[in-house]
Amino acid sequence: MSANQLDLHASRARFGRAATSYADASVVQLEVGRRLLERFDLLRLVPQRIVDAGCGPGTHTAALAARFPSATILAVDHVAAMVQRAVPVAARASGGSWIGRLLARAGEQPATPRIEGVVADLGRLPLAREGADVLWSNFALQFVDDLPALFAEWSRVLKVGGVVMFTAPGPDTLIELRRAINLAGDDAARRVRQFTDLHDIGDMLVHAGFADPVMDMELITLEYATAGALWRDLRAMGMTNTLAARPRGLMTPRRLAAIAAGLDAGRRDGGPIRISVEVVYGHAWKVAAKKTADGHGIVRIDDIRRGPRAG
Repeated sequence: MSANQLDLHASRARFGRAATSYADASVVQLEVGRRLLERFDLLRLVPQRIVDAGCGPGTHTAALAARFPSATILAVDHVAAMVQRAVPVAARASGGSWIGRLLARAGEQPATPRIEGVVADLGRLPLAREGADVLWSNFALQFVDDLPALFAEWSRVLKVGGVVMFTAPGPDTLIELRRAINLAGDDAARRVRQFTDLHDIGDMLVHAGFADPVMDMELITLEYATAGALWRDLRAMGMTNTLAARPRGLMTPRRLAAIAAGLDAGRRDGGPIRISVEVVYGHAWKVAAKKTADGHGIVRIDDIRRGPRAG
């Protein structure tokens, strides 16, 4: 078992308990999701079927529905409590969009997106092959152990020419907390999950059948008055330690105080505790497969008819 492997039962349980508090605490996820939505402006898509993989309480499911009122949107999460919140949130938001109100005043029937809730692991979607135009995912990759298998599954679900768009935490996320844990004489590798580098994610996408992945990152700094405020935010988002190799039992007050002291040591001139969040952005297009799953080449009749390209 890898030291970075998740206890999926614990992860699901803690994220489920956060269903009522996640939206208020997830300031970074909300802002990053908004920035990812803006990238649709460059892609000029008119998707008919969108998968929101890792929908959480539905904030961005609602934004997708408002942006694409003619689409069917599947709100997918591995936690039932999140899906139960996401579907009505998205339905209410899409019904109240400005274009819908404008059409209603003009006596016309506005297009309304169809919102469907799906409870499933993100790497095992109960969806037909090549049934979606867009697979969107905002800050959900950290809940998955096998990213190559995840991207292979997303490639299966997307149509050729479809696009995957996602954000994820990068390796420098919570780096200050890792240092403080190690300074306290504990092992950060058993307390805080290590996140995947954007270059590795790009390679995984290519291997899964996506073309020309566009990857970039930014570093966001959060400020906290106390370590306790950081603990509260992590609990409210269901992002406490769910590593399978985590120490069992509650952390002692002495150890917590030592970690808090390590965070305090990083303050500048008595200022706030600063916590880094490295945000990885990515999108890539699904292309037609060139080989079968067992490695045999695929030759398409249309390619033969077109003949060789002029050199």
